[in-house]
Amino acid sequence: MDMITSSDTEIDVAHTLFGILGNTTALFLYLAPTITFIRIVRNKSTEEFSGVPYVMTLLNCLLATWYGLPFISSNNILLSTINGTGAVIESVFVIMFVIYAPRKVKTNILALFLLVLVSFTVIAVVSIVGLEGETRKLFCGLATTIFSIVMYASPLAIMKLVITTKSVEYMPFSLSLFCFLCGTSFCIFGLLGRDPFVAVPNGCGSVLGALQLILYCKYRNNTSGGSERIPLIR
Repeated sequence: MDMITSSDTEIDVAHTLFGILGNTTALFLYLAPTITFIRIVRNKSTEEFSGVPYVMTLLNCLLATWYGLPFISSNNILLSTINGTGAVIESVFVIMFVIYAPRKVKTNILALFLLVLVSFTVIAVVSIVGLEGETRKLFCGLATTIFSIVMYASPLAIMKLVITTKSVEYMPFSLSLFCFLCGTSFCIFGLLGRDPFVAVPNGCGSVLGALQLILYCKYRNNTSGGSERIPLIR
């Protein structure tokens, strides 16, 4: 019995440590586009940057924050703390993007932003009013998993661009690194907590982050092949 208790304690400690590591790396991941927005503010234009990933990341943060709350799932409060912070950061980015975007782009981003808020509200209300227990966890977990994978997959277009142009001009190293570290940390966090809704999407993020780092290492010495007409993902 003592051995089981000791083992469980060690797992709980490791679970917490990887949660803290995930919080730290995720914070850097969410703040990585700051350099991009400094450029946007300085030039008073969003240029060819895409605002879609920021809105989709906001939805992911809202859903992950909701899923991590104790009345939805257990032992995932560290998931809520960082994603709640991420939701605030992404909201600021979206607002800044809308301010400096051309009229047509502004309208599209505002419409997507409204859709995100409505979607989250519907999911939250349905989970509270119509579901309970494991069914509620399953419903919220599936929604979180789907949009987490969408968020992590958003750089796929840039990865294709890197391969096509043989240039990493539009794929910042810091973003790729923290995507890998954040995905890996929360994948282990999910495995230790025996929660597939945390482990699976973050495992995908870890793999995609690793692929980005491999591409960066391969093409890092060639930064002149990018096209200014290609939208930047983050």
